Amino acid sequence: MQLIYLLLITDYLLIMDRNITEGELQKLFTKPYGGDAPSRNVWASYYEEDVLFIDPTQEKYGLDAYIEAQENLIKRCKDVYLESHAVAINQNIGFVEWTMGLKILNKEFIYPGTTRLTFGESGKIKEHRDYFDFCGPTFAPVPILGNFIKWLYSMFVS
Repeated sequence: MQLIYLLLITDYLLIMDRNITEGELQKLFTKPYGGDAPSRNVWASYYEEDVLFIDPTQEKYGLDAYIEAQENLIKRCKDVYLESHAVAINQNIGFVEWTMGLKILNKEFIYPGTTRLTFGESGKIKEHRDYFDFCGPTFAPVPILGNFIKWLYSMFVS
């Protein structure tokens, strides 16, 4: 029985191409204003080719679509920053707590959020799901619309 268990563990470890560390995720989820975004090669070293990416505004399938979504965000903004605060990995699940800043039309929008990562058998990220409030930080600063958003939020929270 112990031999079978050892063989299963050995086979599993041979399948794992890499074990992403908390320190690596901290670095991947950190970009100061003015800093460079990761290159395609860097993304490919962390993400599987068939990665599923979901956030409050979009759902993308595949590494190329994920990279395109990141590049489009950067193109829409004058600048982007990402700061990671807490990183945790437990077996095949990772969480990153972060703050993202977007500079658009001389206005800064700040989004606190969390990412849930699922690692595949290769050890790379096979699912990346972002959780953050898109509407509040985006529309609250806008005259008239911002007051409506604040009022709408108040209907759900007393």
